[in-house]
Amino acid sequence: MNKPLKHTRLGVVVIGQSPRPSVAAEIAAVVPPDVAIELRGALDGMSRAEIDAIAPRDATDALFTLLPNGDAVTISKKAIELRASLQLAQLKHEGVGVTMLACTGKFPNLSKVGLLILPSIVLHRIVDAVLPRGRIGVFSPLAEQTTLIDRKWRREGLEVVGVTLRPGSDDAAVDRAARAMADKHPDLVVMDCMSYSSANKARVRLSYPGPVILAIAAAARVVAELVS
Repeated sequence: MNKPLKHTRLGVVVIGQSPRPSVAAEIAAVVPPDVAIELRGALDGMSRAEIDAIAPRDATDALFTLLPNGDAVTISKKAIELRASLQLAQLKHEGVGVTMLACTGKFPNLSKVGLLILPSIVLHRIVDAVLPRGRIGVFSPLAEQTTLIDRKWRREGLEVVGVTLRPGSDDAAVDRAARAMADKHPDLVVMDCMSYSSANKARVRLSYPGPVILAIAAAARVVAELVS
């Protein structure tokens, strides 16, 4: 019997620029140790002026990312779709069998090639499975995204509440956001951005005792199944 093909390279495309060692480290903590993470950025090769020029058209077009120097930027989803598609295609061309887009936004126009993990789909399927009815609490990086959170997560049987928490915030800000979320009494909390970290989740759990899903860990666990 032929042994199944084992993928030992994982392509990760962040919506900002590479390198993003914190993102790579969060993924590496979940996938098998022999998996090589090849991380690219949709904005690689762009100057800061060029990045600032692709501002979102409106709230539905807004994405948040951290640049390698720690700067937080808000950029256009439409512009990112094309550039991320090119990076994913290049990884496929280089023989990378499994890729992941490191963003929890929905990208209907993204070119999907090979085994591509989209964290937004992973998160929604997990919530559908474990919380058929109830109240979900969602952390989002931008106030504009929190305003639209019901549109993103709404379905029959699910009540949606949101709190804004910018990735990279200090512990005091995380604690305030966690208390605000706990006051809304959700049955389940989703940290709906790939820039949230396991350390952020640990601090949220100090104020909110219920289950918390960290987007980057959830997506990486699906990857681990594909490459193990």
